[in-house]
Amino acid sequence: MEFAVGVLILAVGLVVSIALHEIGHLVPAKKFGVKVPQYMVGFGPTLWSRTIRGTEYGVKVLPLGGYVRMVGMYPPGRGVVAPRSRRDGRPTLVEEARQAALEEIGPGEEHRAFYRLTVPRKLVVMLGGPVMNLLIAAVFMAVIVVGIGLPQYTSTLGAVQECVPADSSQSDCAAADPASPGAEAGLRPGDEIVRWGSVEVSGWEDISGAIADGGSGATTVVVDRDGERLTLQVTPQLTERPVVDAAGDAVVDANGRPRLEERPFVGIGPSFDLVRQPITTVPGLVWQTFTGTVEVVLTLPQRLVDVAQAAFGTEERDPGVVGLVGVGRFAGEIASVDGEGYGLAERSADMMSLLVSLNMALFVFNLIPLLPLDGGHIAGALWEGTRRKVARLRERPDPGPVDTARLLPLTYGVVAVLLGMSVLLAYADIVNPLSLTG
Repeated sequence: MEFAVGVLILAVGLVVSIALHEIGHLVPAKKFGVKVPQYMVGFGPTLWSRTIRGTEYGVKVLPLGGYVRMVGMYPPGRGVVAPRSRRDGRPTLVEEARQAALEEIGPGEEHRAFYRLTVPRKLVVMLGGPVMNLLIAAVFMAVIVVGIGLPQYTSTLGAVQECVPADSSQSDCAAADPASPGAEAGLRPGDEIVRWGSVEVSGWEDISGAIADGGSGATTVVVDRDGERLTLQVTPQLTERPVVDAAGDAVVDANGRPRLEERPFVGIGPSFDLVRQPITTVPGLVWQTFTGTVEVVLTLPQRLVDVAQAAFGTEERDPGVVGLVGVGRFAGEIASVDGEGYGLAERSADMMSLLVSLNMALFVFNLIPLLPLDGGHIAGALWEGTRRKVARLRERPDPGPVDTARLLPLTYGVVAVLLGMSVLLAYADIVNPLSLTG
């Protein structure tokens, strides 16, 4: 039941994100006077709709996208005496698209066609959707960071080791093993370290750094235990400990054995908790999410090859590319997995993190300069502005709007690729799924 609830929450979040994306197109289009016959969330048969001020607002069966239908997306052909047609007399696909784009423009409404907008206004309309997704991602990120917190090690002890094992590769205590310095000093799980020696502690990094710098001399440690301040004396012991790299993995020598080095040892470990951050942390995290998403999109062809090899062969699945089926599985796991210390706050943060990733993916993916994506129309508007500026500099006639209708054959090819990618990811998510729980 919890699994289904998680999937439902994600589905609602996705539908709302799609709806707001389309509102990002709708509002400026209406503001600039473009005629907008339809605003729809989803595809397929219409479940519900209502017409308000000339625009039909509705919800369709398949919540896999949405659209705002604006008249005049394609301009009339220039320099053509008669519309081009096939050998059997029927209009070509390009001419059909032009006619469909213009057929709802009534007498006196020519100025309401999209292609009549200035280049800056076209950019505002087409960027409105992706930018809305970016804003949604930023808002969710702010709620996570400021309202819930980011998971990190804290200055509160989560564990105090009972002894110093004779064999550093073992964690169990033997009868002859001496007590660990932390246990001998009286430190307990739940103690909040306030000061370690001369270092005022604000996080676990301060504690680990003070232990490393303090050597094996006796150190005064101030802790907060259930609201009471206690002063303890801790004497670290120099022991051989495994060397780890920046990722926390053990470093091995030429023979494959863990490398050891002598370091001060206390035998304490931090707790792991959600810690709220200042609002100034948000822009950096949004940028980090953006650049990570751009990297995935730029390497998408090779990643899809890897996904195909994993789906139809024995290759390991690439965790960087997941379809909607896989994301739905993640949401279900977040809602249903039981674990100590994994409560409502953690579940909410993880669920919102999924929505951050989805909206950032929608933002970046829609900026790809190919039709029918928003980026294709943005590229067309930029090219139109460039042509007009060059024409003015050369004192030539206005070349008019870019005829994006000519790109329809390429557009259909892009649509076919997108559908194929969606089918591949759905299949891979079913036969070789990724899991948050391993």
